[in-house]
Amino acid sequence: QVQLVESGGGSVQPGGSLTLSCVAPGFGLSYYNIGWFRQAPGQEREGVSCISSVDDSTHYSDSVKGRFTIFRDNAKNTVYLQMSSLKLEDTAVYYCNTGTVVQGSLYRLYDKWGQGTQVTVSS
Repeated sequence: QVQLVESGGGSVQPGGSLTLSCVAPGFGLSYYNIGWFRQAPGQEREGVSCISSVDDSTHYSDSVKGRFTIFRDNAKNTVYLQMSSLKLEDTAVYYCNTGTVVQGSLYRLYDKWGQGTQVTVSS
C-alpha cells in the first residue's frame, strides 16, 4: 500500500506564507501527476494544484492562482506547494494525491488519502 504523507502546515496570519511537502516512502512520485487538494470544515474536498510527470507543467484553481506554486524535487522524491499571500478562506486540511485535470477541474486517482496537514489562517 502507498502511504501519502503531507507536512508543513501551521497557523499563520493573513498575508503569510507556508510551504507544504508531499512524500510517499518507497513510491516514485516523479512518475505521476501529483495534485494538492484541500478540505475546509463542512466543505467538499477541492483540487488546488497539480504538476505533470512529463514536463512539470502546472495547473492551479482560480482561487489560488498567482499565490501558490507547485514544484518537484525528484532527487528528494518530494512535491511541494508553496503558499503565499494566504487568506482566511485558505484555511483547510491539505492533501496530496495522484491527480488528473479534466476540463479545468482536478481529480484524484489514488483511492486512499493521507492524514493531511492543517493550514489555519487567522488574524
